[in-house]
This record gives sequence, structure tokens and C-alpha cells, in this order.
Amino acid sequence: MSIQANNVRKILARNILADGFEPVLDLEKSHDSWIVDKRDGSKYLDMFSMYASGCIGYNHPRVLENKDLLAKVSLFKPTLSDIYTTEYASFLDTFNEIAIPDYLKKTFFIEGGSLAVENALKVAFDWKVRKNLSKGIKNKGYQVIHFKEAFHGRSGYTMSLTNTDPIKTKYFPKFDWPRIDNPYLNFPLTDDVIDSVKDREKLAVKQIEKAVKENQDDIAALIIEPIQGEGGDNHFRCQFFQKLRNLADEHDFLLIYDEVQTGIGITGKMWAHQHFTPSLCECIPPIKKKPIPDIISFGKKTQVCGILVGDRIDEIDDNVFKKSSRINSTFGGSLTDMVRFKIILETIRDFDLLENAKNNGLYLLNKLHELEKEFPAFVINTRGLGLFCAFDLPSGTERDKLTAEAYKNKLLILGCGIKSIRFRPHLTVTKDEIDFTIDVIRKSISNLLK
Repeated sequence: MSIQANNVRKILARNILADGFEPVLDLEKSHDSWIVDKRDGSKYLDMFSMYASGCIGYNHPRVLENKDLLAKVSLFKPTLSDIYTTEYASFLDTFNEIAIPDYLKKTFFIEGGSLAVENALKVAFDWKVRKNLSKGIKNKGYQVIHFKEAFHGRSGYTMSLTNTDPIKTKYFPKFDWPRIDNPYLNFPLTDDVIDSVKDREKLAVKQIEKAVKENQDDIAALIIEPIQGEGGDNHFRCQFFQKLRNLADEHDFLLIYDEVQTGIGITGKMWAHQHFTPSLCECIPPIKKKPIPDIISFGKKTQVCGILVGDRIDEIDDNVFKKSSRINSTFGGSLTDMVRFKIILETIRDFDLLENAKNNGLYLLNKLHELEKEFPAFVINTRGLGLFCAFDLPSGTERDKLTAEAYKNKLLILGCGIKSIRFRPHLTVTKDEIDFTIDVIRKSISNLLK
């Protein structure tokens, strides 16, 4: 039965809460960063990239060249946890070559970013509890330190970590795990801002040390987003990540970076935490160890989700990567998603899209700074790393009015945090598309200020 585009929302509303965007995605005609509405052919510039899961735009030539391969692997969904294919091996070979750091060689795949985080936690619990048992310590190793305004998912364990909009976790049972103040930066970075953040970092470190002391032998991991996305595009100093690395080593817990939203190029590097090196962020000595993680969770742009894990878990002989079925799922990720991600990775490499994200991200940030100068009482706290950009408005109400006004002018953007606008362009975004974005925002602000 053929469905008319104008009837899509009505049909969906019979069974689901159909309160999403109005346009009906035309899968064939949408292109680059542009969504075509199948109802009337109108075009919208997509600057939210399907909640940061889009990567190389719609109908990229490289994807279209591989339609037959994608069709073939979509005909049957194998249980990759136990049944292997050449396409699976080819994907993992490419993932290794282009995107897996040499310090995170252990890999686990699953479907969904929340479940990626869940399994990162399970790796940590298993590691910590087994370490405790080897010392004769029982029934400990079950807590996770996390931060205010974090978003790590909406399933099981992750709901005990997520604390952005209360509607996402309200009435669901949660663990009472240590929650730490998040010492994020405000912009522009004045001396007073830096001094204030340093004080807040010291407070956060004290809170972590207090949590460790009050829960002796019970902290399995500390988890943090390199940039808190859903919580308000909150940036941290590299030096803070160095302190977290040191604390993880000193107090024997694993350091987990949730890179579900920040991974795969949007910051100008494959992984956001790769910005946290002494040469790039001028970490002050002494540096005991680079602020690299023990585990990262990935998703969104990767299409298939999962975790990358370092060698620290080999301190335990029977860790989850050596003991069968300790972590597992029926499908072990989607083969179709893996093949699509392989194509995406090759496209990022061959078209130098990390450099595009870096250069056009700087262009976007500079344009946002121009808006800030033009509307200093309305556009504030402009910030960004690569294409991962945002600014604040005076209130959440004004933020919501601006996103609605932008939508009327064919621009799709999202809010985050209490009063922020976030930008999540595709890595292929052009300067012309950024100019269109800025023009729409300027026009929308002017309309709101009339």
C-alpha cells in the first residue's frame, strides 16, 4: 500500500506520540545538508544532523555508489555475536585503520548509544569487583562517579547518570551514585573566568576524593562527556581531564569518556578527547600520564554503537574480553550499520572531512561571534570546538522562540541545556550553508526583537 506524505503524521499518530518535526523526509531527494519535505518539495537546512547522528549528509555519492552492497547486507540480519561474515571483518579492518586509537584496541558492538554506555559500565563493574575479590573484598565495586548536567542515556544503569531534563528520568528507579559539580567554562575566556573555573575544578576534585573516601573500594568508574552536549554544550579545560586521569590511577577506578555525541570528526578530530594532549592544550606539568581514557563509548555518527577499551582491564585475567558471554547481545550490532559506517569512514578519510570540520567549524564560530557583537544582549556565551558549536540566550523561553522562528525560515536547529542553541552540522557542511544559517538566525532574532 502506498502512503501519501500528507497522511504520514495521521497514520503514525494512531500508535505513537507523533510530536516530531513537521517535514516528512524524502529519502530520495534530500541531499547534502538539505532535507526535502516529501509533502510539498520544500527544503530545510539540517544543522542538527539527526541529533548529531548524521555525518556525510544525505545521499552522498559514496553511499549511492554502494547501494547494491548495502542492499545485500540488509536482506538478512545475522547474529554477529557468534556468526561472522567477510563484510564484518572488512568493516572492522577499516575501523581499526582509520578511527580506533592504538591505546583502545578492544572493541564491543551493540545497537544504541545508551547500551554502549551500559556495557562500558559493565566492563568497569566486572573489573573492579574482580580486583576486590582478589584482595578478599566482597560486595563492593558497584558505584559510578558522574557529573551534574550529564546525559548518558535513558536505559537501566544510564538513568542513574543522566540528569538534564527531569522528564527523562522522573519516576524511574535509580541508583544513588556520587554526582559531582561540573566545572565548565564560560566564554569569552577572561582571566576572571579561568580563575573561577580553577576554583570550581578544585571543588570537583575534592568532591571526587570525598566520594572515594566515603565509598572505599566501591567506585568502579568515573564517566564524563568530553563536552556535555544535551546538558548545555559545556566545555571543560584539558587540565581538568588530566586531573581526572590522575585520580583514576591513584584511586583504582576506570576513566570512561562518553563520546557518543562528540565522536567521529565533529570537533575536528576523530575523537574529542584527542584534543586533550599537552601540546594542544598546554597541560601544566607534572604530567603523570596523558589524559586518555580507559574506555570510550561511541554511537550516533558511527551508525553501529559500542565501546573501545584499553589494556588496563588486563590487570584482571578473566575480564569480559576473555570470558565468554559476560557482555553480549543477540545481534552484536547491525551489519548494515557497520557497512554504512565503513563507507562513512572511508569518505571522511578520502575527502579530508576532519580538516573540513576544523576549518568550517572555525568559520561558523567566527560568524556566531559576529552575531554576538551585533546582538550582545541576546547572543551570549558563544563557544565551540570544530563544528560542535553553541551560544546562549537570556532565557529558555527566548531560546525556544528562536528555534521556532528559525524553523519558519527553513532552518532546523536544536536547543540544549537551559537556554542554549546547539549546532551539529554534517561534516560535509559548506561555508554557503553556514552563511545561510547565520542569515536565518540574524533575521529570526531581528523578528523577535521587533
